[in-house]
Amino acid sequence: MDFTQLLTEITRGFANFTWQNGVMILIGLTLIALAIIKKYEPVLLLPIGFGCILANLGMSSDHGVFKVIYDAGIKTELFPLLIFIGVGAMIDFRPLLSMPRMVLLGAAGQFGIYGALMVALALGFPLNEAAAIGTIGAIDGPTAIFVTTKIAPEILAPVAVAAYSYMSLIPVIQIPLMKLLTTRNERLIRMEYSAKPVSNKAVIAFPIIITIIISLLAPDAAPLIATLMLGNLLKESGVVDRLNKAAQNELINVSTLFLGLAVGSTMVGSSFLNVKTLGILMIGLFAFVLDTVAGLLFGKLMKVLSGGKINPLIGACGISAFPMAGRLAAQAAQEEDFENFILMHAMGANTAGQLGSVIAGGLLLAITLGIMG
Repeated sequence: MDFTQLLTEITRGFANFTWQNGVMILIGLTLIALAIIKKYEPVLLLPIGFGCILANLGMSSDHGVFKVIYDAGIKTELFPLLIFIGVGAMIDFRPLLSMPRMVLLGAAGQFGIYGALMVALALGFPLNEAAAIGTIGAIDGPTAIFVTTKIAPEILAPVAVAAYSYMSLIPVIQIPLMKLLTTRNERLIRMEYSAKPVSNKAVIAFPIIITIIISLLAPDAAPLIATLMLGNLLKESGVVDRLNKAAQNELINVSTLFLGLAVGSTMVGSSFLNVKTLGILMIGLFAFVLDTVAGLLFGKLMKVLSGGKINPLIGACGISAFPMAGRLAAQAAQEEDFENFILMHAMGANTAGQLGSVIAGGLLLAITLGIMG
């Protein structure tokens, strides 16, 4: 090898490096910094950020090992479904079953999905892309990735990044909205937790019944709801402790790692840095804000209808970000009164939001596929 060939080989990495790659590497470093310094969803943002850096150093999802990971876990929708098994194994539906009215807050927390859909359509996005953008309003990464992969894989990277980034920024986004839309007296409302105990038979039957009902009403949502409920059944059955622990730990951790790397590997500067991506990110932020505002306003309505017995803060928990949203509402109440414990009510609304996001995402998918033929 002569000197010219050697120089070409040494500088080969720089030859195809563009300013877009540089910007994306900075974005990847920012995601990693948020994960490490701020501890914003580090399990998600750290692998996404590192995958973004690698994608702009020539290791994208178009070839090599990341193409294998992407094809095996994203194209097949495998990673989101495996993650849902783990999420289901972590959820306790008892607060929701003991307070069925919390379902209303879970429904109110999905307004952002359809609001984002309408805004995207108004801005000229085609139906399939507008529907995919709408799923950001679920504040549920696996649901957004599952739906987007089926109907608009070309915008998977910005949709996934928006969904996970906004989910990690819940404290930054929701706390100001809580303080803006509720009064101190409303945040001080104490809620009695006098719900009747839920039997073991009920919590075992619940995931089975929900899977059957949702699969019949919205077949396109069946994989999402089935894996979520399978994970919950592993937990509540009490007879497969090893599988339950594996779902909550090894399964969800490994799946999240590879999903993050796969999503990050799609964030190549030449395809990510454009006006379209910025529009998707902005609509996603609007969806999140609309979810929270609708939930808080519905919580205020329930407060009035209940004669002042419901703390409106729990309305902000109707999104899917479990259990962060529930803990955040409980924290906001305790900041005003340390002895005000609304955590169980907040978790009831939060689990309702998890179910609501899966159902809403599935219905959106079914409607879109039906219109597109």
